[in-house]
Order: sequence, then structure tokens, then C-alpha cells
Amino acid sequence: MTTIAFIGLGNMGLGMAANLAKAGHEVRALDISKDAVANAVTAGCIAANNAEDAVKTADVVITMLPAGRHVSLVYAGEDGVFTHAKADALFIDCSTIDVTTARNVNAQAHDRGFAMIDAPVSGGVGGAQAGTLTFMCGGTKEAYTRARPFLDIMGKNVFHAGGAGNGQVAKICNNMLLGIHMIGTCEAFNLAEKLGLDAQTFFDISSTASGQNWSMTSYCPAPGPVENAPSNRDYQAGFTAAMMLKDMRLAQEAAASAKAATPLGAQSEALYALMEAADKDDLDFSAVMKLIKGTL
Repeated sequence: MTTIAFIGLGNMGLGMAANLAKAGHEVRALDISKDAVANAVTAGCIAANNAEDAVKTADVVITMLPAGRHVSLVYAGEDGVFTHAKADALFIDCSTIDVTTARNVNAQAHDRGFAMIDAPVSGGVGGAQAGTLTFMCGGTKEAYTRARPFLDIMGKNVFHAGGAGNGQVAKICNNMLLGIHMIGTCEAFNLAEKLGLDAQTFFDISSTASGQNWSMTSYCPAPGPVENAPSNRDYQAGFTAAMMLKDMRLAQEAAASAKAATPLGAQSEALYALMEAADKDDLDFSAVMKLIKGTL
């Protein structure tokens, strides 16, 4: 049994922590939300009172936090993880944040003698609960090898993308592509409908032709063809438009810093920003279909 500190028990973190506890590890759970901690305790974790209480005996510290500033604060802030962790502790940050912060925090950990990887995830709340997430990891091979047994409990696809921050690179590039695919898929279904072709027929054709993509076959934004898609639940979120917009913005920040041209990424960010402006970003990201149809 390994002692694990898990900090950040939102929709994703809770399922991940629960799976680690279910696997027999001692999971010390910490979150600013008392309800989140209570839910983690119900799932088999142990409540921690503060960062020191969470990490002082932990062999592994896993974080799942909203943004780069939170990651910096939790690790390097006054009374943070760096201050209280055991000398041989391993840090795994599963947050999706900007590449620069991920590399800076990793460097600070390394300077203090700690091993750390960035390991953002893909797979949504369902994947977190089922233990089927995909992890994209950046850091040294040695740190990745140490982290792998714990990642394998929480996910089914685990990749080492290279040095520190490369996990974040893989995540934001993947999600930029996903956002672009989803918007293109919505436009195609909307055009087909307006030209008199029903969604199921178009799906049957395009899903076996060159237009096939994951946004169509696994997460169809048009109601009907894919039973478990959010479009058949009035776009109740599996992955919110707000979270997609966060990732698109991270991608555009990275593109600007790298002087990389991403015109479709920029346009996709603008469309998801319209959902935010309409106060509809709590819907699933596939609800961009409603924006395109003019029914948002």
C-alpha cells in the first residue's frame, strides 16, 4: 500500500482518487470544498485538513487543479507541497495548464530534489470514474516510470510525451483539434439538414466515408445517431464548453508564444467564447451545434 495525497477533488479528481483508494492505497484527500472531501471519504479516502496534513507522509502527491496559478500556489506557495513533502516524494500534476507554468513548477521541484511529471488527462468525467482515462505525460523517464503504476489504475492509455511540459503540449494540441473537429461536424450536420438530408442518413454515410471523425462517431452533436451522446440529453455536459474554451485559449497562448499559425484554432476559440458570452458554457461542448443552428 502506498500513501497518496490527492489535492483537487472536482468532477475529475474525485473519480480518480476513488479508484486509487479502491485499488488499496491510502489516499489523503484535500480540497477547498468540504462537500468534495466528504464525497471522497465516502469513496474510501481519508480527509486531510491542510496541505501539510495531506502530504507530510505521502509517497506520491497527485494534483488536479483548475489553472496554472493554482498549481504554482499549491506546490510553491507559502506552506505548500514543496515545504511539507517527504524528500523522496513523487509529484504528478494532472491539471491542464499552460506549458510555461508546467515547466517552471517542474524545474522548481527538480531544484529541490523532487521527481515530478505533468500528466494531463483526456476522457472526461465518465473516464475518471471508470478508470479509463488517457494520460499524456511530460518529465524524465525515471519520474514517468515511477508514476506509471498509479496512472495505470486511473487510466487505460498512458503515454510518455517527452520532457517536462510535453504532456501539456500533447493535451492542448489534441483538444484544439477536437474543438475544430466538433465545429466542422456541427456545420456538416446542419448543412445536411437544411438541404433535406436527415441526421441518421448523413451519419450512416459520412461515418463510413472520408468525413469520419471521433466527434461524429462517438460524440455526435446531432441528436439521434449516437445514443449516449450529450446531444440526446439536451446537451447536458460530459465535457463543458467552458472547459473546451479554457483548452482552446491555452492552445492560442501557446501558439502565440511559439509563433505557430493556428487560424482554425483561433476561429474555434472565438465560437466557444460566444457560448461563454451567452452564458451557455455550462452545456456540453457539442452544444456549439445550437450556436451554429441559431438556437442557443
